[in-house]
Amino acid sequence: MVRSRADCAAGGPGNGTRLCHGAVIRGNLRIRGAARSGGNDGVTRVVGRQGRVTGRIGPGLVGEVMVPIRGGVEAFYAYPSIPDEEIPVGSIVVVVEYSPPRTVYVARAVV
Repeated sequence: MVRSRADCAAGGPGNGTRLCHGAVIRGNLRIRGAARSGGNDGVTRVVGRQGRVTGRIGPGLVGEVMVPIRGGVEAFYAYPSIPDEEIPVGSIVVVVEYSPPRTVYVARAVV
């Protein structure tokens, strides 16, 4: 339901989820652009995706992985999910944790 700016400001009748000029409002949380995000509240799923290491990952190092996402391939800063593990360039990894906007924790993929 699209409402006028005056209705949005006044609150007006609703069921707790209101669409006001491209924003979904749930309680006190306003998510911009959610109306155009395909129903996932603007968060694209990164955890569980496979990627390739392009910068060595290890203790005391910030590595880099390329992950296919959103119709392309994007670079993320990477840390090992097991603290003492080293992962060389060219290895296939799985994202086990995502910390927006560009950091992932990865584990070596079993191929």
